[in-house]
Amino acid sequence: WSVAFSPDGAWFAWSQGHCVVKLIPWPLGEAELCKTSERKSRGGKAESRSRGGAKEKTLECGQIVWGLAFSAWPAAEEGDTDPTCALGLPCLVLATGLNDGQIKVWEVQTGHLLFSLLGHQDVVRDLSFAPNGSPILVSASRDKTLRVWDLSRDGRQVQVLVGHVQWVYCCSISPDCSMLCSAAGEKSALLWSMRSYTLIRRLEGHQSSVVSCDFSPDSALLVTASYDACVIMWDPYTGEQLRTLRHVPLHSTLDYSSDIHTSSLRSVCFSPEGLYLATVADDRLLRIWALELRSPVAFAPMTNGLCCIYFPHGGFIATGTRDGHVQFWTAPRVLSSLKHLCRKALRTFLTTYQVLALPIPRKLKEFLTYRTF
Repeated sequence: WSVAFSPDGAWFAWSQGHCVVKLIPWPLGEAELCKTSERKSRGGKAESRSRGGAKEKTLECGQIVWGLAFSAWPAAEEGDTDPTCALGLPCLVLATGLNDGQIKVWEVQTGHLLFSLLGHQDVVRDLSFAPNGSPILVSASRDKTLRVWDLSRDGRQVQVLVGHVQWVYCCSISPDCSMLCSAAGEKSALLWSMRSYTLIRRLEGHQSSVVSCDFSPDSALLVTASYDACVIMWDPYTGEQLRTLRHVPLHSTLDYSSDIHTSSLRSVCFSPEGLYLATVADDRLLRIWALELRSPVAFAPMTNGLCCIYFPHGGFIATGTRDGHVQFWTAPRVLSSLKHLCRKALRTFLTTYQVLALPIPRKLKEFLTYRTF
């Protein structure tokens, strides 16, 4: 029900729709992938296959697992006696969001449980670590709240964000760690400040429940996906809608009018270089979109898709399904233009307002703020 790659691309994890999470060293051979996905879990912390010193693991979480998120644990301070990071090297941790509202945080290399975070009153639907390597974790729950945790302070709860009136499905922290977007069973997504933990604005434009959101790698764009079969691309700094991607039937001869939710979206994610989007919808298709086009550049048939994520170094997409299976797809590889690389480099530290204040030509401002592609 949830899929995740570690930030360095060395591990892949997925929850299988019950109480187990599989942790697999990446990459695996093609034949090995098939075997792994079909292998039945045997309970305990089974380490059934070794690859380059890393071993496949099964984490027994004790509850149905809904959300997953990786983060590199900060290097140990001098004199720190924490055994998980005794060598002073960054450790990799995996947070799991459970059916009973608990969040369990595991050390990946050993499979040891580091924390059990208590506070949510219902299913923890999604998790997001601050991408800058800080030990800040945000959780989204069916109890209609988001909670902020600091793992460097023994998992202390830092803040409770209240503002949604429906279950919170998704949360995403911007790569520059300045903003947090959350999506619930509402027509609007909420944008929060990660500095003050206050609401910045509501993003209104969808006609049905918003269920997924993701920031571009330079934090300059935000995409939201909804049951209304649309993805909206926003400027998170101004709240402006930049474009809408509509999910229409692949074949016009097919009649989808009998079910309004046939094309309901489940998940959206950016590619690592920020030039593509992947979407999973209930019309049994995985779509890949190029940012500058309004129609998909690739399709793949998949049934019961729930979630999708890009491999951190590009070239692959992982998708999870309702029956607990995971599938891997090749994705278009692209060599970013020098123009896009410059834009990405500038936008990682300049807000839209700062770009608009620069003494440069209007067309250049439009390009840097993604008003033209």
